[in-house]
This record gives sequence, structure tokens and C-alpha cells, in this order.
Amino acid sequence: MHNSYQQQTGDMLQLTKIFSFETAHALHEYNGKCKNIHGHSYKLHVTVRGQNHSEDYLPAPGILVDFKVIKELVQQTIVQHFDHRLVLSAAYMQAHPGCSTQENLWVWDMEPSAENMVLYMQRALRAVLPGEVVLAGLRLYETSDSYAEWVPAV
Repeated sequence: MHNSYQQQTGDMLQLTKIFSFETAHALHEYNGKCKNIHGHSYKLHVTVRGQNHSEDYLPAPGILVDFKVIKELVQQTIVQHFDHRLVLSAAYMQAHPGCSTQENLWVWDMEPSAENMVLYMQRALRAVLPGEVVLAGLRLYETSDSYAEWVPAV
């Protein structure tokens, strides 16, 4: 089936899977409440697309990539590393050495802002996605109405 609209606009098929996890963090030298350790119930939207841009229907079994594959990769690469963890920067740790006793501590070189978290996630996921799919975007909700988003340059 030919779809001239898709061909003209460059539309493509994408899939999104949503993940939830709990993470605490603090932002060193931030002028506000986020300078203190606090937590969020994060929602991560992972969007992938196929390598080829055909407008034809997908052959049997009719799927681009199994949602189970995305789930497994994101769980192993992202969720299990972030869920119920305290993420702090090395600079924060230097200023607050007492935090080093936390069992669930993960120390980063950079500040663990939503922006840096989503940049970390895109690098980690791009390294493990199967060859037939491309990471098309990430949206990390820190709260229900605030998110950081990564999309590839066009």
C-alpha cells in the first residue's frame, strides 16, 4: 500500500514504552530546595523507530520490535540502576562527606539533574538497542508536569 502523505512528510512508525522508578538526588550549588536530598517518582518514556522508512505494512508477525525486548533492555540498562538509588555528584559529596555511608549511593561526575539523567540514559540505551531499531527520543518526567526530553538531531 502506497501512502504519498507519509512519503512527502517523512513520517515514520515509532513505538513508546513507559517505565517508572523512584530516585533521590540533590543538586550541588543550586539556589533553592533542590540543593537538599529529595526524591521523585520518575516516568521515562522510551521511543524507538525502525531503521528503514518504508510505508509498507510490516510483514508477519507485524511488529517493529517486541515491547518485551524494549522492556528488558530498559529495565537492565536504566531502571535497575536508578530505582531506589540516591544519585549525587562528586562535588556534592565533597561538600557533604557524611552522605558517603548511604548503601544505595551512586556518585556521578556531573550533577544528577533531569537533563543530565536523560543524557546518561540516551547514551546507555543507544549502546544496547538491537540493530533494527533506533532510539527516537526519551522523555523523563521528574514530576507530572515537568520533564527533560532528548531527541536526536535531524
